[in-house]
Amino acid sequence: MQLMNVLLDVSMSHLGGAIGAGLAAIGAGIGIGQIGKGATESIARQPEAANDIRGAMILTAAFVEGVALLAAVAGLLACALAQGERRSCFFAFVLLIKKL
Repeated sequence: MQLMNVLLDVSMSHLGGAIGAGLAAIGAGIGIGQIGKGATESIARQPEAANDIRGAMILTAAFVEGVALLAAVAGLLACALAQGERRSCFFAFVLLIKKL
């Protein structure tokens, strides 16, 4: 029940941070799907290059996932800092975790 209270206690800055984190997750999902689609089509056209294509696909997907993680953390930090607490980012993240 405490989680619902935290989620329902929203201001506009909380909403902006939450929307930013959600858009980062959606963008990463779409991006990784496009990477997989392109790799599958490439392997179908040139099966002998499957190992090289697969390696490039995994590396690119890891980069996309890393950027999405940073964007999600930035959105969550925006939610944590929305209440006027101007402390370090690490402390704000700890406060957010404690609220949940």
